[in-house]
Amino acid sequence: MAERIPTVEWQVAGACNYDCTYCIQSRKYRKGRPRREQVDGALDFFASLPGRWEIKCSGGEAFAHPLFMAEIVPGLMARTEHRISILTNFSADTATLHRFAALTRGRLSVFSASFHTEYTQAAAFAKKLSWFSDLLDLEARVVINQVVLPGRLAEAAACRAVFEAAGLQWFPQLYKIKGGVATYEDEAGLRALIGDRPGPKEANTAPSYLGRMCWAGVEYLVVDKDGGVWSCRTAKRHGQGRLGDAFSGAVERFSGPSPCPYTICPCTVPANRGMIEGVTP
Repeated sequence: MAERIPTVEWQVAGACNYDCTYCIQSRKYRKGRPRREQVDGALDFFASLPGRWEIKCSGGEAFAHPLFMAEIVPGLMARTEHRISILTNFSADTATLHRFAALTRGRLSVFSASFHTEYTQAAAFAKKLSWFSDLLDLEARVVINQVVLPGRLAEAAACRAVFEAAGLQWFPQLYKIKGGVATYEDEAGLRALIGDRPGPKEANTAPSYLGRMCWAGVEYLVVDKDGGVWSCRTAKRHGQGRLGDAFSGAVERFSGPSPCPYTICPCTVPANRGMIEGVTP
């Protein structure tokens, strides 16, 4: 197996300042944020993890949490040795982004900016991200995520052209529906857009790793907005793999890897962090 990067995916907030029509999370779940004392408990839990991990913050929208820049990012920097990554819609203002870059200098692994055509334009997004990228250390990876919607492949291709012309990495995600991936009638057009067999660093196709040994629950954890710690996203969806509560610190990880029992891996984090047998990051 590839070298593993121990990773926590932390849903810093359920709430989001966007309301995309194609969001896979229903509106009733797009709410809620940990309170200050809960954030403090989560930081204690992260500090207790052995070795150096990557804490990937997501949402909802992490920057929309009033404690994200006031408590969460400074706390991760001061109270742990871990690296930080983030998945954000990149709507934060330039002053906030400038402070984030300064706070995370030397500790930022991946900055994933999700592009949503309903809220911004590709050229403006590329200009802002190019400016921000110049603030970061060279080793920090900057990626643009975009959901490729069925019937709108030409739109996605036009956006990709804008981003790549600006020297930015474009990362397509197939549109996920309950239990799998949406149907794309234009298969040839989709292949032209994402390639015939894209790897997990090239596209999110939500593949199956059924039966492969996986370190989820050991060196890959998912922490939800309510503090629940799960072995992976799919396990949580099935009501399985709950490992404890990050806010209280009462968490018991699995003792070792186990065969994946699921037919869909909805995100590329485990694959790109060396958690899955036979997948090279």
